[in-house]
Amino acid sequence: MNVRKTFKSLLQRDKLLVAPGCFDGLSARLVEEARFEAAYLSGGAMARSMGIPDIGLVTMSETIERAAQVVSSVNIPVIADADTGYGNAVNLVRTVREYERTGVAAIHIEDQITPKRCGHLDGKEVISLAEMENKLQAALAARSDPDFCIIARTDARGVHGFDDAINRARAFAKLGVDAIFVEAPQSESELEEIPRRVTGVPLLVNVFKGGKTPMLPAERLQKMGYRIAIYPSETQRASIHAMRNALATLKREGTTESIDAALTTFKERDRVVGLDEWQSIEKAYLALDPNQG
Repeated sequence: MNVRKTFKSLLQRDKLLVAPGCFDGLSARLVEEARFEAAYLSGGAMARSMGIPDIGLVTMSETIERAAQVVSSVNIPVIADADTGYGNAVNLVRTVREYERTGVAAIHIEDQITPKRCGHLDGKEVISLAEMENKLQAALAARSDPDFCIIARTDARGVHGFDDAINRARAFAKLGVDAIFVEAPQSESELEEIPRRVTGVPLLVNVFKGGKTPMLPAERLQKMGYRIAIYPSETQRASIHAMRNALATLKREGTTESIDAALTTFKERDRVVGLDEWQSIEKAYLALDPNQG
Protein backbone atom coordinates (compact mmCIF):
# COMPACT_ATOMS: atom_id res chain seq x y z
CA MET A 1 0.00 0.00 0.00
CA ASN A 2 1.43 3.40 -0.94
CA VAL A 3 1.67 6.20 1.60
CA ARG A 4 -1.39 8.05 0.29
CA LYS A 5 -3.62 5.00 0.55
CA THR A 6 -2.09 4.36 3.96
CA PHE A 7 -2.95 7.89 5.06
CA LYS A 8 -6.53 7.65 3.82
CA SER A 9 -6.98 4.37 5.66
CA LEU A 10 -5.63 5.96 8.85
CA LEU A 11 -8.30 8.65 8.58
CA GLN A 12 -11.06 6.04 8.55
CA ARG A 13 -10.23 4.73 12.03
CA ASP A 14 -11.81 5.83 15.29
CA LYS A 15 -8.28 6.41 16.57
CA LEU A 16 -6.46 9.76 16.61
CA LEU A 17 -3.58 9.98 14.13
CA VAL A 18 -0.73 11.81 15.88
CA ALA A 19 1.61 13.56 13.44
CA PRO A 20 4.60 15.27 15.08
CA GLY A 21 6.13 18.23 13.31
CA CYS A 22 9.30 18.08 11.26
CA PHE A 23 11.19 20.70 9.30
CA ASP A 24 13.87 18.79 7.39
CA GLY A 25 14.92 15.27 6.48
CA LEU A 26 16.69 14.62 9.77
CA SER A 27 13.76 15.61 11.98
CA ALA A 28 11.42 13.59 9.74
CA ARG A 29 13.62 10.52 10.18
CA LEU A 30 13.44 10.94 13.94
CA VAL A 31 9.64 11.10 13.80
CA GLU A 32 9.61 7.84 11.87
CA GLU A 33 12.19 6.27 14.17
CA ALA A 34 9.93 7.07 17.12
CA ARG A 35 7.29 4.91 15.38
CA PHE A 36 4.73 7.59 14.65
CA GLU A 37 2.43 6.75 11.76
CA ALA A 38 2.74 10.12 9.99
CA ALA A 39 4.83 13.30 10.04
CA TYR A 40 3.73 16.90 9.66
CA LEU A 41 5.91 19.27 7.64
CA SER A 42 5.22 22.49 9.51
CA GLY A 43 5.41 25.69 7.50
CA GLY A 44 6.21 27.67 10.64
CA ALA A 45 8.98 25.30 11.71
CA MET A 46 10.39 25.30 8.19
CA ALA A 47 10.47 29.11 8.13
CA ARG A 48 12.23 29.21 11.48
CA SER A 49 14.74 26.63 10.28
CA MET A 50 15.62 29.18 7.59
CA GLY A 51 16.11 31.85 10.24
CA ILE A 52 12.92 33.80 9.48
CA PRO A 53 9.51 34.12 11.20
CA ASP A 54 6.27 32.53 10.03
CA ILE A 55 4.74 35.59 8.37
CA GLY A 56 4.52 34.47 4.74
CA LEU A 57 8.15 35.03 3.77
CA VAL A 58 8.80 31.50 2.45
CA THR A 59 8.14 30.93 -1.26
CA MET A 60 6.38 28.02 -2.91
CA SER A 61 9.58 26.78 -4.55
CA GLU A 62 11.33 26.70 -1.17
CA THR A 63 8.53 24.70 0.45
CA ILE A 64 8.32 22.29 -2.47
CA GLU A 65 12.06 21.64 -2.29
CA ARG A 66 11.87 20.97 1.43
CA ALA A 67 8.81 18.74 1.04
CA ALA A 68 10.67 16.63 -1.52
CA GLN A 69 13.62 16.26 0.86
CA VAL A 70 11.37 15.17 3.72
CA VAL A 71 9.36 12.67 1.65
CA SER A 72 12.53 11.06 0.30
CA SER A 73 13.82 10.59 3.86
CA VAL A 74 10.94 8.53 5.28
CA ASN A 75 8.44 5.80 4.45
CA ILE A 76 5.50 7.19 6.43
CA PRO A 77 2.86 9.61 5.12
CA VAL A 78 3.78 13.30 5.24
CA ILE A 79 1.17 16.02 5.74
CA ALA A 80 2.48 19.30 4.37
CA ASP A 81 1.55 22.89 5.13
CA ALA A 82 0.74 24.60 1.82
CA ASP A 83 -0.21 27.95 3.40
CA THR A 84 -2.71 29.78 1.17
CA GLY A 85 -1.57 28.01 -1.97
CA TYR A 86 0.71 31.01 -2.60
CA GLY A 87 -1.82 33.18 -4.37
CA ASN A 88 -5.21 32.92 -6.03
CA ALA A 89 -7.01 29.88 -7.43
CA VAL A 90 -4.71 29.73 -10.45
CA ASN A 91 -1.61 29.79 -8.25
CA LEU A 92 -3.19 27.11 -6.09
CA VAL A 93 -3.63 24.78 -9.07
CA ARG A 94 0.12 24.85 -9.65
CA THR A 95 0.76 24.45 -5.91
CA VAL A 96 -1.35 21.29 -5.81
CA ARG A 97 0.39 19.84 -8.85
CA GLU A 98 3.85 20.57 -7.46
CA TYR A 99 3.10 19.17 -4.02
CA GLU A 100 1.56 16.09 -5.55
CA ARG A 101 4.78 15.46 -7.48
CA THR A 102 6.82 15.53 -4.27
CA GLY A 103 4.95 12.50 -2.92
CA VAL A 104 3.38 14.06 0.17
CA ALA A 105 0.19 12.32 1.28
CA ALA A 106 -1.77 15.48 2.07
CA ILE A 107 -1.62 19.26 2.14
CA HIS A 108 -3.67 21.80 4.04
CA ILE A 109 -4.77 25.07 2.46
CA GLU A 110 -6.00 28.04 4.46
CA ASP A 111 -8.33 30.97 3.83
CA GLN A 112 -5.97 33.74 4.91
CA ILE A 113 -4.95 36.45 2.51
CA THR A 114 -1.57 36.15 0.79
CA PRO A 115 0.95 36.59 2.39
CA LYS A 116 -0.31 34.76 5.46
CA ARG A 117 0.72 34.76 9.12
CA CYS A 118 1.09 32.06 11.74
CA GLY A 119 -2.43 31.02 12.71
CA HIS A 120 -1.82 31.96 16.35
CA LEU A 121 -0.50 35.47 15.68
CA ASP A 122 -2.72 38.53 15.79
CA GLY A 123 -3.34 40.66 12.72
CA LYS A 124 -4.60 37.93 10.41
CA GLU A 125 -7.01 38.59 7.55
CA VAL A 126 -9.11 36.09 5.62
CA ILE A 127 -10.50 36.08 2.11
CA SER A 128 -14.25 35.78 1.50
CA LEU A 129 -15.97 32.43 1.83
CA ALA A 130 -16.88 32.52 -1.87
CA GLU A 131 -13.26 33.03 -2.91
CA MET A 132 -12.06 30.23 -0.66
CA GLU A 133 -14.71 27.86 -1.98
CA ASN A 134 -13.52 28.68 -5.50
CA LYS A 135 -9.92 27.99 -4.50
CA LEU A 136 -10.80 24.65 -2.95
CA GLN A 137 -12.77 23.60 -6.01
CA ALA A 138 -9.72 24.44 -8.12
CA ALA A 139 -7.47 22.45 -5.79
CA LEU A 140 -9.71 19.38 -5.87
CA ALA A 141 -9.92 19.51 -9.66
CA ALA A 142 -6.14 19.89 -9.99
CA ARG A 143 -5.37 16.53 -8.40
CA SER A 144 -4.25 13.74 -10.67
CA ASP A 145 -4.18 11.19 -7.83
CA PRO A 146 -7.55 10.87 -6.06
CA ASP A 147 -5.73 9.56 -2.97
CA PHE A 148 -3.84 12.85 -2.60
CA CYS A 149 -5.68 14.48 0.30
CA ILE A 150 -6.79 18.11 0.42
CA ILE A 151 -7.33 19.46 3.93
CA ALA A 152 -9.23 22.75 4.14
CA ARG A 153 -8.21 25.12 6.93
CA THR A 154 -10.05 28.18 8.13
CA ASP A 155 -8.44 30.97 10.17
CA ALA A 156 -11.71 32.86 10.56
CA ARG A 157 -11.97 32.25 14.33
CA GLY A 158 -9.51 35.04 15.11
CA VAL A 159 -10.96 37.42 12.51
CA HIS A 160 -14.76 37.06 12.34
CA GLY A 161 -15.44 34.82 15.35
CA PHE A 162 -16.17 31.19 16.13
CA ASP A 163 -19.53 30.92 14.34
CA ASP A 164 -18.07 32.17 11.08
CA ALA A 165 -15.26 29.63 11.36
CA ILE A 166 -17.84 26.85 11.84
CA ASN A 167 -19.90 28.07 8.88
CA ARG A 168 -16.82 28.09 6.68
CA ALA A 169 -15.78 24.63 7.84
CA ARG A 170 -19.22 23.26 6.98
CA ALA A 171 -19.14 24.89 3.57
CA PHE A 172 -15.69 23.43 2.87
CA ALA A 173 -16.88 19.96 3.88
CA LYS A 174 -19.72 20.15 1.36
CA LEU A 175 -17.16 20.63 -1.43
CA GLY A 176 -15.72 17.16 -0.76
CA VAL A 177 -12.40 17.97 0.90
CA ASP A 178 -10.73 15.12 2.74
CA ALA A 179 -10.47 16.77 6.16
CA ILE A 180 -11.24 20.03 7.94
CA PHE A 181 -8.88 22.14 10.06
CA VAL A 182 -10.41 24.90 12.18
CA GLU A 183 -7.37 26.86 13.33
CA ALA A 184 -6.91 28.48 16.75
CA PRO A 185 -10.07 27.70 18.74
CA GLN A 186 -9.66 29.64 21.96
CA SER A 187 -11.08 27.38 24.68
CA GLU A 188 -11.73 23.76 25.56
CA SER A 189 -15.43 24.35 24.99
CA GLU A 190 -14.73 25.51 21.44
CA LEU A 191 -12.59 22.43 20.85
CA GLU A 192 -15.54 20.31 21.99
CA GLU A 193 -18.03 22.24 19.88
CA ILE A 194 -16.20 21.86 16.54
CA PRO A 195 -16.80 18.07 16.21
CA ARG A 196 -20.43 18.54 17.25
CA ARG A 197 -21.10 21.11 14.55
CA VAL A 198 -18.79 19.93 11.74
CA THR A 199 -19.71 16.33 10.97
CA GLY A 200 -19.19 13.74 8.27
CA VAL A 201 -15.54 14.59 7.61
CA PRO A 202 -12.29 13.92 9.52
CA LEU A 203 -11.20 16.83 11.71
CA LEU A 204 -7.64 18.02 12.31
CA VAL A 205 -6.53 19.81 15.48
CA ASN A 206 -3.32 21.80 15.94
CA VAL A 207 -1.64 21.09 19.29
CA PHE A 208 1.23 23.13 20.70
CA LYS A 209 2.05 25.06 23.83
CA GLY A 210 1.94 28.85 23.81
CA GLY A 211 -0.76 29.41 21.19
CA LYS A 212 -4.39 30.45 21.50
CA THR A 213 -5.70 26.87 21.82
CA PRO A 214 -5.50 24.96 25.12
CA MET A 215 -3.17 21.99 24.93
CA LEU A 216 -5.11 18.82 25.77
CA PRO A 217 -3.97 15.17 25.95
CA ALA A 218 -4.31 13.12 22.77
CA GLU A 219 -6.77 10.75 24.44
CA ARG A 220 -9.07 13.67 25.26
CA LEU A 221 -8.93 14.99 21.69
CA GLN A 222 -9.73 11.54 20.34
CA LYS A 223 -12.80 11.28 22.56
CA MET A 224 -13.95 14.69 21.33
CA GLY A 225 -13.97 13.31 17.79
CA TYR A 226 -10.75 14.55 16.20
CA ARG A 227 -8.97 12.20 13.79
CA ILE A 228 -5.66 14.03 13.16
CA ALA A 229 -3.54 15.91 15.69
CA ILE A 230 -0.50 17.79 14.45
CA TYR A 231 2.23 18.78 16.90
CA PRO A 232 4.21 21.31 14.83
CA SER A 233 6.59 22.75 17.42
CA GLU A 234 7.86 20.05 19.78
CA THR A 235 10.82 18.81 17.74
CA GLN A 236 12.03 22.30 16.91
CA ARG A 237 11.57 23.62 20.45
CA ALA A 238 13.61 20.67 21.70
CA SER A 239 16.35 21.20 19.13
CA ILE A 240 16.66 24.93 19.90
CA HIS A 241 16.97 24.17 23.61
CA ALA A 242 19.57 21.43 23.04
CA MET A 243 21.66 23.49 20.62
CA ARG A 244 21.68 26.47 22.97
CA ASN A 245 22.85 24.25 25.82
CA ALA A 246 25.67 22.75 23.76
CA LEU A 247 26.80 26.14 22.48
CA ALA A 248 26.70 27.74 25.93
CA THR A 249 28.78 24.88 27.33
CA LEU A 250 31.33 25.21 24.52
CA LYS A 251 31.53 28.97 25.02
CA ARG A 252 31.90 28.67 28.79
CA GLU A 253 34.22 25.67 29.02
CA GLY A 254 35.96 25.53 25.66
CA THR A 255 34.75 21.94 25.25
CA THR A 256 31.51 19.97 25.41
CA GLU A 257 32.98 17.07 27.37
CA SER A 258 30.92 17.85 30.47
CA ILE A 259 27.66 17.22 28.56
CA ASP A 260 28.94 14.51 26.23
CA ALA A 261 26.66 11.88 27.75
CA ALA A 262 23.66 13.96 26.64
CA LEU A 263 24.90 14.28 23.06
CA THR A 264 24.31 11.81 20.25
CA THR A 265 27.44 9.86 19.41
CA PHE A 266 29.32 10.18 16.13
CA LYS A 267 28.26 6.65 15.18
CA GLU A 268 24.61 7.14 16.14
CA ARG A 269 24.43 10.41 14.20
CA ASP A 270 25.43 8.59 11.03
CA ARG A 271 23.14 5.63 11.75
CA VAL A 272 20.10 7.94 11.91
CA VAL A 273 20.70 9.14 8.35
CA GLY A 274 21.38 5.67 6.92
CA LEU A 275 25.14 5.70 6.39
CA ASP A 276 25.32 1.88 6.47
CA GLU A 277 22.94 1.66 3.52
CA TRP A 278 24.98 4.12 1.47
CA GLN A 279 28.22 2.33 2.33
CA SER A 280 26.73 -0.96 1.14
CA ILE A 281 25.85 0.74 -2.14
CA GLU A 282 29.44 1.98 -2.40
CA LYS A 283 30.75 -1.55 -1.89
CA ALA A 284 28.37 -2.95 -4.50
CA TYR A 285 28.98 -0.42 -7.25
CA LEU A 286 32.30 1.27 -6.59
CA ALA A 287 34.39 -1.82 -5.90
CA LEU A 288 37.40 -2.18 -8.16
CA ASP A 289 36.96 -4.45 -11.18
CA PRO A 290 39.15 -7.52 -10.40
CA ASN A 291 40.09 -7.71 -14.11
CA GLN A 292 41.59 -4.23 -14.03
CA GLY A 293 44.92 -3.02 -12.74
